Amino acid sequence: MPSAVAAATPVLRATPQQVRTLLMASLATLLVLITFVTPLATAVRTTVALDAGPGAQAWLLSAMSVGLATALLTAGVLADDLGRRRVFTAGLVVLGLGAVLVAVSGSPGVFIAGRLLQGVGGAAVLACALGLIGAAFPPGPARSRAAAVWGASVGAGTGLGGLVTVALDHGQGWRTTYWATAAAAVLLAGVARWTLAESGGRADRRVDLAGIVLLAGGMSALLAGLVQSRGGWGQPSVAVLLVLGVALLAAFVPAELRQTAPMIDLRLFRIPGFLAATVGAFVTGATVVGLSSYVPTVLQRGLGESLLSATLLVLVWSAVSTATALAVRLVPGLDGRVLLAIALAVCAVGLGAYAVLDAGSSGARLLPGLVVLGVGYGAANAALGREAVAHVPPAQAGMGSGANNTARYLGAAVGVTVVVLVAGSGTPVELLAGWDRAALGGAVLTLLGALLVAVIRPARTG
Repeated sequence: MPSAVAAATPVLRATPQQVRTLLMASLATLLVLITFVTPLATAVRTTVALDAGPGAQAWLLSAMSVGLATALLTAGVLADDLGRRRVFTAGLVVLGLGAVLVAVSGSPGVFIAGRLLQGVGGAAVLACALGLIGAAFPPGPARSRAAAVWGASVGAGTGLGGLVTVALDHGQGWRTTYWATAAAAVLLAGVARWTLAESGGRADRRVDLAGIVLLAGGMSALLAGLVQSRGGWGQPSVAVLLVLGVALLAAFVPAELRQTAPMIDLRLFRIPGFLAATVGAFVTGATVVGLSSYVPTVLQRGLGESLLSATLLVLVWSAVSTATALAVRLVPGLDGRVLLAIALAVCAVGLGAYAVLDAGSSGARLLPGLVVLGVGYGAANAALGREAVAHVPPAQAGMGSGANNTARYLGAAVGVTVVVLVAGSGTPVELLAGWDRAALGGAVLTLLGALLVAVIRPARTG
C-alpha cells in the first residue's frame, strides 16, 4: 500500500499484516503487564507462603521492574540488529520460562530469580512491540492510532492482571496464575513465529558488547542497591552497589561516544520530541506505576480490604486508562509533546487525590483519584507509544522503543522501592500515613515532569 494511502487509512481498515502486527504486539504487551502486576496483587499471601523477610519483600515487588529496566534497551538494539520478530518471539519464551520458575519456587530467592527472568523476557517483548508497529505502520494518523491501541493494552493489562489473579485465587492460587501466564506466553510465541513479518536485522553490524555490559551492569547494581536499602542504608552492600552502579553508568557515556554503532545513539537526546518522551516515560513509571502498584498492598494491609475489593478498585483505574488511550486516537492533529504534558498534569491531580487514607476509612475513598489518574495515564500511554518511535529513523525503531520503555521501568523500579521505603512495613496506621506522604510527593514530582515536558521546544509531528 502506498505510504500516503496507508497514512490516511484507519487502523480498522489496515492491511491484514498490519492488523496481525498490532494484534500480536498488543496481546503480548497485555500479557507482560498482567505478569507484572500479579505479585503486586498477591504480595500479602506470597510473603507469608515464602516466609520472606523485609528485604526480600521489596525484591518480590521490584524484581521484574529491575529485569525490565536492565534489559529493555539491550533488547531493543538486538531487535534492530537480529530481527524484531526473532527477539519478540524469544522474549515470550523467556517470559514463560520465568513464570514456570516462579510457579515452582519454594523460597524468596527462587521467586526473585524467576521474576528477574520474566523481566528480561518482558523487556524483549516491550522493546519489539513498538518497533514492530513502527515498521508496519508509516508515519501519520495510522501509526498514531495504532500506538493508541497499543497504549490501551498497557492500561488494560494492569486491571486484567488483578482479575486473573482473583479468578485463579484458590488455595495456592498465586502459583496457578503463573502456570497460566507461562502457557499463554508459549502460545503467543508460536503464533508470533508464524504470523509476523520480520523487520530489522542488520547482520553486518557489530553488537555493542561493551555498551551492553556497562549499561546492564550499571543499572542492575544501581537498582539492586536501591532495593537492598529496604533493609537499612547503613549496610555496606548498599553503598558498594550504588557506587558500582554510578561508576558503570558514568563509563557507559564515553564508551558509547567512541562506538561507530552504539547501542544507544546519544545524539537522539538532542531531539526535543525524543527527550520529552524519555522524561515523560521516567516520570510516569516512577510516580503513576510506582504508587499504583502498591495500592493493593496498602488496601489489604492498611485497611483490611479483601484481594477482590482491592482488585476491583484498581480495575477502575485500568478501565478508565484503557478507554482514554483508545479515545485519544480520535483527536486529530494534537502534538505529542502537548498531549504528554497535559496527561502528566492530570496524573498529578489524581496522585494528589490518593493521599486520603487514614485508619477506619474505606478503600472507596481512592475512587476519585483512580478515575482522574486513569484519564491521565491513558493519555500518557497513547502519547508515549507514538513519541517513542516518531523521532528516530525506522532502522532504529527498536532503539527508540527500548530507550522509552527503559526510562518507564527504570522509573517504576525506583518508584516502587521508594514507595516501600516511605510507606514502611509498620502498623496499619504508620503504613497509611507513609502512603499519604508518598502520594503527595509523587504528585509534586509528576507536576514538575509535566512542566519540564511543556517547556521543551515543540517537536515535529509524524
